[in-house]
Amino acid sequence: MDEQNSRYGEVYRAWQRDPESWWAEAASGISWRKTWDRVFDPMIGPYGAWFPGAMLNTSENCLDRHVAAGRGGQLALVWDSPLAGRIARFTYAELTARVARVAGALAALGVSRGDRVVIYMPMVPESAITMLACARIGAVHSLVFGGFAAAELAARIADAKPRVIVAASCGLEPGRVVAYQPILDAALALSPHQPEACLILQREMAPAVLTPGRDHDFLTAEAGANPADPVPVLATDPLYILYTSGTTGRPKGVVRDHGGHAVALHRSMGMVYGVGAGDVFWAASDVGWVVGHSYIVYAPLLAGRTTIMYEGKPVGTPDAGAFGRVIAAHGVKALFTAPTAMRAIKQQDPEAKRFTSHDLSRFEALFLAGERCDPPTAEWAAAKLGRPVIDHWWQTETGWAITAGFRGLGLFPFKPGSGGRPSPGYDLQALDEAGVVLGRGVSGSLAVRLPLPPGAAPTLWRNEDGFRDAYLRDFPGWYRTGDAGMIDTDGDVWVMGRTDDIINTAGHRLSTGAMEEVLASHPDVAECAVIGAQDALKGQVPLGLVVLKAGVNRPLDEISAELVQLVRERIGPVASFKAALVVPRLPKTRSGKILRAAIRRLADGEPANPPPTIEDPAALDDIAAALQSR
Repeated sequence: MDEQNSRYGEVYRAWQRDPESWWAEAASGISWRKTWDRVFDPMIGPYGAWFPGAMLNTSENCLDRHVAAGRGGQLALVWDSPLAGRIARFTYAELTARVARVAGALAALGVSRGDRVVIYMPMVPESAITMLACARIGAVHSLVFGGFAAAELAARIADAKPRVIVAASCGLEPGRVVAYQPILDAALALSPHQPEACLILQREMAPAVLTPGRDHDFLTAEAGANPADPVPVLATDPLYILYTSGTTGRPKGVVRDHGGHAVALHRSMGMVYGVGAGDVFWAASDVGWVVGHSYIVYAPLLAGRTTIMYEGKPVGTPDAGAFGRVIAAHGVKALFTAPTAMRAIKQQDPEAKRFTSHDLSRFEALFLAGERCDPPTAEWAAAKLGRPVIDHWWQTETGWAITAGFRGLGLFPFKPGSGGRPSPGYDLQALDEAGVVLGRGVSGSLAVRLPLPPGAAPTLWRNEDGFRDAYLRDFPGWYRTGDAGMIDTDGDVWVMGRTDDIINTAGHRLSTGAMEEVLASHPDVAECAVIGAQDALKGQVPLGLVVLKAGVNRPLDEISAELVQLVRERIGPVASFKAALVVPRLPKTRSGKILRAAIRRLADGEPANPPPTIEDPAALDDIAAALQSR
């Protein structure tokens, strides 16, 4: 659909004219036990609160109301695990029954409204079931990515102070089993806070030795529990705490409330992703990240869709056609994944023959987020898959898309590298260092005029001052995203990276994201990263690191010289780009973000200090070796 046939402008202007009426109408898609006193109250919290006084239950909205509407037999959740060699399917009625029993098991351990429950589980159905069970009884869940180191898990336990911890005995990675119980035991030994009980899901790959008096078998407790009914909570009550990765000192716990969260995510499923009743939606992420919270668990179920939970990788389980297999097996209409997943597939299977060898007849669109997608990867995916590729931009703090392509409102012209246009609810602008709005086409700090919309974090867990300091202080009246970019004359937003990825070379401010675009356009490059390394003369100089596509056998010096020349031609000598190192892989978090800060520290001769979410620590050794041989 072309831009003239898009309803985006009409919808966005309707929100601009009367934001409260727009969100009140969106809230009609949710079942409320009590309506709000007012749609928005600017006097609550750091910037205001949505739907104060209203009462609802998120679990009831995700499950019971669909069963009551006669759709209990519809598939709600499909778990597909090539690592475990299993597929499990749950209808809405089946999922409701399990959630009610697990909620009853938690209640039997003393968990009630407002209590915290830490969940330390991998990609198994029970992780989603436990999240929904907590929501059912008004408890606040905090899911910690499975496999986190003991010290990081301990810090989150100490901050959230859970009454109960729910964990699995192990997680699965290609070629290995990761035992969770020793990590949990070590974390509890470090934590000043101790839970009253732990529920342990025993997986046959590595059963745990339970501690008598503290640990209880998850499935036994579930089987013996009385089903719990949904407990109404305030719209402004916390639904969950999600700790951001790579924190130091006190963990930064992003809070999500019940009411605004339900309204925004329900509306986003049709508006952003274009999926309707009976459609199958797959967010190929992990429940430990915000994408998993929002678009594996909550949004599809709030909207009554079928959601896929995948315990596997884009490559290696068993090959680069894994995503195509899942799409074909379950009739996926829309896939949401990280650009790094597509780059991994591109690196292993440049022609996407394995992906497209499967039946993709029901597959309509690919959505990318997590970090900016370089245009060559977006163009490659669009050409090889023959489907719209829609980049969109959002953050843990926002919970849903700041900018998007709005498939449900009609597609815009394909602009590889752009994150789309602002979602209704977001007045997004580029600001200069003094907080002045910049003109179209001028790069600056991307910021959202307050208030943030429903679904965005209202605060940090028991740290309101920290929320103000982190997001609101630099530009009064605005939420600072921490990303740099610009808005073009059409209104499309171009996110070029974090503001600390803008480097200063001999007085010139340069975007490492722009240089990455150039490197990624080279036909031999699968993925890349550019960082600013310290330089005694120029302050900082850019350094490129590239991973080549499988099967490239040309001399590395020749490829490196071509890359340097390419940047010189497209950006100019001002970039001072003189080094492109070929490495076997780039270090990433488990959510797919490249660890540019760790690479930068290595380049500057400092310890890498990678976050606990690093996917493959040995990748940093590859970078160190390449830097030493430079």
